[in-house]
Amino acid sequence: MFVFRKFCLGLAAVSLLATFASLALGHAAVWSPAAVLAAVSLAIGLGAVPSLKGYQFTAWIVAAVVAAMIYPNAFLKVGDFDLRNKWLILLVIQTVMFGMGTQMSLHDFSGVVKTPRGVLVGIICHFSVMPLVGFGLTKLFAFPPEIAAGIILIGSCSSGLASNVMAYLARSNLVLSVTVTAITTLVAPFMTPLLMKLLAGTLVEVKFLNMMIEIIKIVIVPIAAALIHDHLKHIAASSYRKWVVAQLVAAAAVIGIFVAHDRPEVTALPANAQLAFELAGFLLASIPVGVAYHQLTRLLPKLDAWMPLFSMAGIVYFTTVTTAAGRDNLLKVGALLFVASVIHNAAGYFFGYWLSRAAGLDKSSARSVAFEVGLQNGGMASGLAGAMGKLGTVGLAPAIFSPWMNISGSILANFWHKRPPDDLR
Repeated sequence: MFVFRKFCLGLAAVSLLATFASLALGHAAVWSPAAVLAAVSLAIGLGAVPSLKGYQFTAWIVAAVVAAMIYPNAFLKVGDFDLRNKWLILLVIQTVMFGMGTQMSLHDFSGVVKTPRGVLVGIICHFSVMPLVGFGLTKLFAFPPEIAAGIILIGSCSSGLASNVMAYLARSNLVLSVTVTAITTLVAPFMTPLLMKLLAGTLVEVKFLNMMIEIIKIVIVPIAAALIHDHLKHIAASSYRKWVVAQLVAAAAVIGIFVAHDRPEVTALPANAQLAFELAGFLLASIPVGVAYHQLTRLLPKLDAWMPLFSMAGIVYFTTVTTAAGRDNLLKVGALLFVASVIHNAAGYFFGYWLSRAAGLDKSSARSVAFEVGLQNGGMASGLAGAMGKLGTVGLAPAIFSPWMNISGSILANFWHKRPPDDLR
């Protein structure tokens, strides 16, 4: 594999030269496939360079964007099937969130007791700095309404699990980082729709209850299933049998809800009642999914370690589809949107750190809060954009912001890793 990756690095260099040469000569038939080959080869080849291996996932995101920008129609449909299908996007996002959830545990929430002030500061900074900075950027750059709404949306989402990875690499307060991520995820079903209603309500239609339910389906349900799996790791055999029974009962209930979903008795109910009926099915589904996955890990012990790879593949998928769907808009505002992502992200780190210091947190904790504020859950934002049917507009900001957050977070984490808090003055 190492030899193959080194070969891909060489292929990337040759393909990049071919891209520039054919661009200069105006041969579109050559530079287009050469650019895609260069991006894909580089994403594979970075695995051969230890110092750059950490950027391999970001390179795959870049490759996805390059391919989708050059060949957008290839990533919109397969035959008559629309790759932007609402249910497919939901399933992909849920898989991403479930994969992330397998890296969490119920113990993560205990940090509230250990560092209550740090958690409170982190949550307040997270749900104030990024939405307000995003709102300010939409006014500064005068983005079209739906693209502006996407900037506010990603600023209003919970922390991403990438913040925990960055806190670990930076050797900052990992317990605080994990706890803030867990709590912001739990309160997102209320805070994200509220912030969107207040800051983006004039840009796009924001249905508070609908968005709340979508967040529960996109984030809470898959993470709940993952936490059920975590709980089952530590219980006695007698308790486990009760969960298996609960799995069967819940599965039967979910099937019943699915069958009854389109029956006249249900469709005649008020819209909110139908939403509640649908949500009940999703919440119940977390039980059989969590138990079934736990049983599967008994057969495949390495499955938990593989799940982040499925999450990464899902992120690459919806980034590709979002970019393809929004290609025309990106050609108009892509460069400006990238500038906005850099400013937005940098503001999160800056205000997250210094507001934490002003609140009396130590430097290690302030670094963790900086990551919690600066790194958003792009998967949630993309899922909500898909649920709104606006993947090619509202979904563009998450598609652009997410790769940059990974790059900047890695750079900052490595910088702080080399400068322990005690060495700073």
